[in-house]
Amino acid sequence: MSLNYIKNFYEGCVKPPTVIGQFHTLFFGSVRMFFLGVLGFAVYGNEALHFSCDPDKREINLFCYNQFRPITPQVFWALQLVIVLLPGAIFHLYAACKSINQECILQKPIYTVIYILSVLLRISLEVIAFWLQIHLFGYQVNPTYLCDVGSLGKKMTIIKCMVPEHFEKTIFLIAMYTFTVITMILCVAEVFEIIFRRLCFLFRQ
Repeated sequence: MSLNYIKNFYEGCVKPPTVIGQFHTLFFGSVRMFFLGVLGFAVYGNEALHFSCDPDKREINLFCYNQFRPITPQVFWALQLVIVLLPGAIFHLYAACKSINQECILQKPIYTVIYILSVLLRISLEVIAFWLQIHLFGYQVNPTYLCDVGSLGKKMTIIKCMVPEHFEKTIFLIAMYTFTVITMILCVAEVFEIIFRRLCFLFRQ
């Protein structure tokens, strides 16, 4: 539900002045949020309940799951979407309050520069999130996880845990990587489009 509020807020502001920017909004607001909100919950929703270790005790399962997942993928990707959304949302909210339309963004240099900076900031945030995602989750989910339970005072310091639906999680992980790369490419293309349209506007004068 919160993802729908984000999408509605984003669409309620001034639309991006570029065709690529509008496609990015559609891609960002629909496909990416659908994957996270619907499929993400289906794949990761009950992961903690089905994560089991040997010996299969609740305290050990919880301890090892927290070690396996310092942050759950759903929370990370939701934070990524919100943080990446902020630069554009702030700019479009400001433009809506000041009655700045799409033509003004392309015609007035100050608005063009600020918009490009917001897109560059969005790219930077996507790159940081991409690096963090690799650092936290890697490129695939293995079927087993070796958990260090030495701090629990157990005789065995390393035990084996079973990760449920690891293949589905790997596919979903690759999909989220792909979405991040696509959005970065769209943002770079949007910068070039707005510069090109700005130059065309200057030459027509």
